[in-house]
Amino acid sequence: MQFSIDRQKLIASIQEVMVAVSPRAAIPILTGIKIEATEKGLTLTGSDSNISIESFIPAEEDGTIFIEDIVPGSIVLQARYFPQIVRKLPENTVQMEADQELNVTIKSGKALYNLNGQDAEEYPQLPKLQVDEQFEIPTDLLKSIIKQTVFAISSMETRPILTGVNMQVVDGELTVTATDSHRLASRKATLEGVEVEIPSIVIPGKSLDELNKILDDSIETVEVSMTNNLILFKTKNLYFLSRLLDGKYPETSRLIPDESKTQLRIKTRDLLQTIDRASLLAKEERNNVVKLSTIDNSRIEITSNSPEVGQVAEEMALEAMTGEDLKISFSAKYMIDALRAVECDEISIDFTGAMRPFIIRPTNGDPILQLIVPVRTY
Repeated sequence: MQFSIDRQKLIASIQEVMVAVSPRAAIPILTGIKIEATEKGLTLTGSDSNISIESFIPAEEDGTIFIEDIVPGSIVLQARYFPQIVRKLPENTVQMEADQELNVTIKSGKALYNLNGQDAEEYPQLPKLQVDEQFEIPTDLLKSIIKQTVFAISSMETRPILTGVNMQVVDGELTVTATDSHRLASRKATLEGVEVEIPSIVIPGKSLDELNKILDDSIETVEVSMTNNLILFKTKNLYFLSRLLDGKYPETSRLIPDESKTQLRIKTRDLLQTIDRASLLAKEERNNVVKLSTIDNSRIEITSNSPEVGQVAEEMALEAMTGEDLKISFSAKYMIDALRAVECDEISIDFTGAMRPFIIRPTNGDPILQLIVPVRTY
């Protein structure tokens, strides 16, 4: 194997596949990055058995040459060293060569590295999907959906299914939901021209989080394919494969109240900043609890109290209020996360009582819903 490549392209590709490489992989060779050169270009692969990523660098694209002097072949290099070496090379061009004994030479300018490689034949083959269902989604929409939901997954392994994000496609409408049983984030989107029906799958939250980091905003669409236990996100030069979670996702629609006793309309950023300030004195052991109280149908007061530290109170004006007066306590962290996900200047919050879950929605009609379960305080 031999090639000469643009260093920045190589670095970008390495960063994409490193997301899937674990230093504690059960199969030792998976602690490395597989590199395969063909006349068409270079494919880098990283995998930890749960997530697998292939990143392709074309030899030439739109008249720009990225890789030259290609002799086809493949090798596996230790992910612990190879990325750092490439990142610190002195010149913009990197020359790599691997011989029959799996010795690898990396050269750039006057820097010369010799590394021991591993046989690429021993690297597990990525499964080729027998596609059951498939649809396309705009990249910016997919990234937005992930951002607005994945934060609400559970970090506790006691209920593994809640560490994932539920996805359904019914009648051309995509619904994505995440919950840790104390809060819920949901987003809907209409998929133009999509006729597939996907009753319910659960994607690991970690997989979606990593996918969001490496998806390039400039890519127009992502092709999403799935079988019984795998989901594939595919773009022109990226192949992101993740296992699905086994089990039945809880029925979350029954958690959403269909009535409201108090409704507030309020500026998102103002509320976010007020709660952020109040949370400075919220007591850690009590889940960063702050209290919201309505005043005269025109204002609210946000308070927080920590006996060892002190207390804070701040009033802010409402855009509008209907219904009963209210006093309610909730996690400042959950509220901050929800407000950051909404992406709208103004929100409405619907309450059905001091101990019932409340709903946050943007007032611009975007199909985003955030639910938070209040905290009992004495």
